[in-house]
Amino acid sequence: MKKLVPVAFVIIGAMSLAACTSTQRSMTGAAVGGAAGAAVGGAVAGYPGAIVGAAGGGAAGVAIANH
Repeated sequence: MKKLVPVAFVIIGAMSLAACTSTQRSMTGAAVGGAAGAAVGGAVAGYPGAIVGAAGGGAAGVAIANH
């Protein structure tokens, strides 16, 4: 399972670059950023960290995907 996570991030990241509309880029950026933020936040601070990390990562993912 742990080996599939980086592969999934690469695939979703490639999809975000190939997305046609800004809505598609935003949705993919939020998904990738939220998942990465939740993983890091959960590893650092447990469940509360995962919640904060997902919110912050999702917002950052949208910002990065659209610029």
